[in-house]
Amino acid sequence: MTRSILILGGTADARLLAGKLEKESGYRILLSMAGRTRDPVKQPVPIRIGGFGGAGGLADFIKENAFDLLVDATHPYAARISANAVAAAQLAKVPLVALERAAWQRQVGDRWQAVANVEVAVSAVGSGGKNVFLALGRQELLPFERAPHHRYLIRSVDPVEPPLNVPDARYITARGPFELSDEIAMLRDNRIDIIVSKNSGGAAAYGKIEAARQLGIDVVMIERPPHPCAATVPDIEAALTSIQHQLSLLEDRGE
Repeated sequence: MTRSILILGGTADARLLAGKLEKESGYRILLSMAGRTRDPVKQPVPIRIGGFGGAGGLADFIKENAFDLLVDATHPYAARISANAVAAAQLAKVPLVALERAAWQRQVGDRWQAVANVEVAVSAVGSGGKNVFLALGRQELLPFERAPHHRYLIRSVDPVEPPLNVPDARYITARGPFELSDEIAMLRDNRIDIIVSKNSGGAAAYGKIEAARQLGIDVVMIERPPHPCAATVPDIEAALTSIQHQLSLLEDRGE
């Protein structure tokens, strides 16, 4: 029997995991993405773009397409999608493997201020006119319109449209990974005083954090929401092992 796996993606981890499964397993794999990025990276397996209409819609999709297993490999901050994945797996009665890459850990020399969300981050940047590097997704930028006295440098995969309604904002459109030397040069050239970042984990976006450490720049670090899955795996290899284990249990039960 050819097993079928639905992967909820949108991250490099999801793409790499899908590629490994497609190459090594022979399973039928579908990678689903929300479609927020205009020009997504080419994927190694068939893809589906768009939402499901909540947990119930996702469960129906799993059952209608006879998927044997659901993998949540979404961004660590995609809390709503992850919660829907947990609920949908229960409704559809399929196992769930949740991949949550390890968070960055504070190192000696880091000047982090941990905050709970973007709204608190706006206040944490402080008063006075600062040069602020916003290393955030487009959806998180709008609250910074409440602090128009700062000068913003904003980097995103897609253009920010419409632009922020602030007097001084410059935009960089780029996709990681970013080299440490390039991050140091960018922060120096733009005289950045403070960085606002999410603790995304992984190597691709870590350069700015290491650059900030070397340059003595403050970082407002937005903490992760708790993952709704009781047990997550930290990397691709662990996810592959967990997937194989869950599918072997199905075989043992004759499902």
